[in-house]
Amino acid sequence: MFELTFLGTSASAPSIQRGLSSAVVQINEHRFMIDCGEGSQRQLLRSGLGFRRLDKILLTHGHLDHILGLGGLASTLGRWEALDELNIFGGEPALERVGALMQVVFGPGQGEHMGVHLNLLEEGVIFEDKDFFLEAFPVSHRGGGCFGFTFEEKPHRPFQADKAEALGIPNGPVRRDLAQGQAITLADGRVIQPEEVLGEAERGAKLCFVGDVGRTGPLHKIVEGADLLAIEATYLDEEADMAKKFGHLTAKAAARLALNAGVKHLVLHHVSRRYHPNDVLAEAQSIFPNTTVAADLDLFQVRKGRAVAHVRGRG
Repeated sequence: MFELTFLGTSASAPSIQRGLSSAVVQINEHRFMIDCGEGSQRQLLRSGLGFRRLDKILLTHGHLDHILGLGGLASTLGRWEALDELNIFGGEPALERVGALMQVVFGPGQGEHMGVHLNLLEEGVIFEDKDFFLEAFPVSHRGGGCFGFTFEEKPHRPFQADKAEALGIPNGPVRRDLAQGQAITLADGRVIQPEEVLGEAERGAKLCFVGDVGRTGPLHKIVEGADLLAIEATYLDEEADMAKKFGHLTAKAAARLALNAGVKHLVLHHVSRRYHPNDVLAEAQSIFPNTTVAADLDLFQVRKGRAVAHVRGRG
């Protein structure tokens, strides 16, 4: 299961109700912060997540409304939290700005000494463990070095209890070993291979997160079949020309992408202060009904084969 918590959902500047862009994805013991707008560390506390195990930060791009919170957060983590290291991933323009910011916080050349590591993003898998992988993909916005991210559980072969019964496999550790892909030997000497009791591989849960982006065409294949797609919706369709000029999406364009790519649930963020969220929601739902406009501190739980669970925050 993936858990996605939005810390900030406003575009360009904060409002009374919305902070600047930031979110956290959790799976197992791992936490990934995506962007870190001004005020994000306070939102971490308000959300109940806190700073524990926050050692990986992914940057969609280097615009200031997405990175200015890194200075305060890095200072707090470096001075008060027991973290061995903080890995920040981003495109080259983003890392140049973040590097300069870390010099202000820690002093010239001291970032690495404080455990802050800047990692240049490239397209492809950037993190993997036994249960899931994290993949970065390029997106079009203003300037280069802009990325989106896919979190996907690894395929799982279900254990077929009826076949185990037919083979006379007792309950207990031997079934667990087979489910984990290990051959076993029964008391009567028979060797049972995992293939004899495991079904066909099934794709796991898939969560795609896209920040600022101006064109959806290249994204169709990437987000296809996602259980949840989180993507910006800075403008309404009445200002589609403005969206195109500044490299952003309308709610309608985001909804069309979700519909055409077979997405299960669409979550819109990076919402302009000029619109009421209900208007953004209405425009998207006219095309893709299973849409939510995220608010600060909202939590979304993504499980394969189940509807996305949405827990309203206290933002």
